[in-house]
Amino acid sequence: MARRYWNINLEEMLEAGVHFGHGTRKWNPRMAPYISAKRKGIHITNLTRTARFLSEACDLLFDAASKRKQFLIVGTKNKAADSMARAAIRARCHYVNKKWLGGMLTNWPTTETRLHKFRDLRTEQNTGGLNRLPKRDAAMLKRQLSRLQTYLGGIKYMTRLPDIVIIVDQQEEYTALRECITLGIPTICLIDTNCDPDIADISIPANDDVIASIRLILNKLVVAICEGRPSYIRNP
Repeated sequence: MARRYWNINLEEMLEAGVHFGHGTRKWNPRMAPYISAKRKGIHITNLTRTARFLSEACDLLFDAASKRKQFLIVGTKNKAADSMARAAIRARCHYVNKKWLGGMLTNWPTTETRLHKFRDLRTEQNTGGLNRLPKRDAAMLKRQLSRLQTYLGGIKYMTRLPDIVIIVDQQEEYTALRECITLGIPTICLIDTNCDPDIADISIPANDDVIASIRLILNKLVVAICEGRPSYIRNP
């Protein structure tokens, strides 16, 4: 896998607060190699290590995108949900930014059945079919459609399991991460100082609590996917 230049700037990461970890009492000892200092009761992440693993992740995503692989981005924290969805849509990736439904990947046949139901209801709504039903039935189906949109809206075009899953917060999305491991799906995961760096295939040490930090990391990953797409038009 060829290494490329991804314009990963340490000053930019400092400004975004990528280096701020959790309090020194709330940490995972396995994160010690990724911590450079302690300051005012919190751990400081080594941004050189962050840049290294972020670059590795970008290389992997670029190569996978060039082979037309499918990506799923998972991040259900309220403050990051909208930014994560925008990033995923920009890169034409599937995403989950609300609640992760247990078994979404490991019980794929059930998820696929729900997606078929979701698509059918959307078609009925768009063609006016729901309005021709009795009010009580229409209201029930509209509530069902709204729920499906909330939890499955980001994967409505997903027809098979993803090839790579990007996880924004290891602690928050641990169920999703375990499902990927069970299925052998490669994972890229943002990890704060309270996480286990040995679980995901590529762990990127970064502040997963501050929106600016999440946006910066996601932006780099999304750029790599976009540039790897065969249809991407590069500037001359």
